[in-house]
Amino acid sequence: MIALQQVGPDPACGAGEERTPQLSWENLPAGTRSLALIMFDPDGGKGIGVVHWVAYNIDPEQDGLKAGTAGLSGQYVTVGRNSRGTLSYRGPCPPAGDNPHHYALTLIATDLPLGTLPEGLDRSGLLQLLQGHALGAQSLVGRYGH
Repeated sequence: MIALQQVGPDPACGAGEERTPQLSWENLPAGTRSLALIMFDPDGGKGIGVVHWVAYNIDPEQDGLKAGTAGLSGQYVTVGRNSRGTLSYRGPCPPAGDNPHHYALTLIATDLPLGTLPEGLDRSGLLQLLQGHALGAQSLVGRYGH
């Protein structure tokens, strides 16, 4: 259902330029009306986890998102709050000296019409509103370190 076209840490890791990866998907479940994405690092935050990206209201008629196009809300996506509380993408970039971190990117197909979900959701708020509306999900996990 989902494929990552860019693998590895953000090339601008530590430089303040956070670029979303290029993503593509196919074979979405029947009845899919919108998509949501969550990128979560369970190793970050001293083991309690770090949310790097919350994105939703994504049109399933698109076959993916181009690199660097979904870091902020716009025509094709609503970006929610990451663990820093900002409405932006936070690329994979574990602290120097840490063991490699695992980054789970989950695509969720929903039966919710585009634009149904409000702006400003964090991961838990999004998951709460998706209860009973998820048609399927698939995750990819990458492991990155310095």
